[in-house]
Amino acid sequence: MNPTPKWDKKNLLDSIAFAPLHPEIMFCESAYFPTLQDFNTRLGTIRPSIKVSSGHPLHFVAQEYGHLEFEAQYEPRCYLKGEVPTRADNWHDLLNALVWLTFPKAKAAINGRHYAALTQAALPEGSSERGAVRDAITLLDESGVIVPYADEGLAERLRGFQWKELFWHQREQLETTMGFYIFGHGLYEKALNPYVGMTGQGLLLPVEKAFFTWSLERRLVHLDEQLAAYLSNAQNARNTRELSPVPLLGVPGWSADNQVATYYDNTDYFRSGRQSAAQRKPLNTAPSSVAG
Repeated sequence: MNPTPKWDKKNLLDSIAFAPLHPEIMFCESAYFPTLQDFNTRLGTIRPSIKVSSGHPLHFVAQEYGHLEFEAQYEPRCYLKGEVPTRADNWHDLLNALVWLTFPKAKAAINGRHYAALTQAALPEGSSERGAVRDAITLLDESGVIVPYADEGLAERLRGFQWKELFWHQREQLETTMGFYIFGHGLYEKALNPYVGMTGQGLLLPVEKAFFTWSLERRLVHLDEQLAAYLSNAQNARNTRELSPVPLLGVPGWSADNQVATYYDNTDYFRSGRQSAAQRKPLNTAPSSVAG
């Protein structure tokens, strides 16, 4: 196992996998691991201010340990008070904070879905429906990749596990009509030490082709809004099968080794499979209330 890397701002800014976080990493100090004070100072510069689904302003607080009452646990505390428990000198929590700063509306929507599932009176404790929703949004939160696309044929190749056709034979088309933006903070943690086998869970999002000509900041705002709308609809994100596996080191530019066609012959990594009915379901970004 590779050792946990030290804080290195330059390395993160040089990594294509971390591109969605680059605007926020730029605000971090180079000399030391970012702190709670750094995150909250950054929050104070953002207008309009970031809020959770309940309307409370977001801020980061120190992690508490031991037995915690329901209101003090992670998701309820975030929803009820806007407080995100964060451990010091911890990569997982640092990356979670950076994703909050980058995709604030989507992260707030995920927290709202968690709180709704935890408090939904109509569903009995331990309900499989309650568990399926939380499984789906947790998988997206930890391992999600947003995949905007303007070519339905490429989207079908991804859903159909046609990796060599997608990443090699359609490489030129792919670079101008499909993108890969890591969302899950757990997946970002894996990307600190990338390895063959590293796989994200993709949510395919249709966009206009002009999307790929926009600045990174504009693209991130659009993806945040669309993902938040998707998550805010209670009919979405109810099953982990709505997400499609994405072997990230196959994406052009994400590995120095994928410059030859034979790289994609590794069927242990580029596995075959079959898309589910949930993956074929049209994306619905019309919001509906899921938390109150």
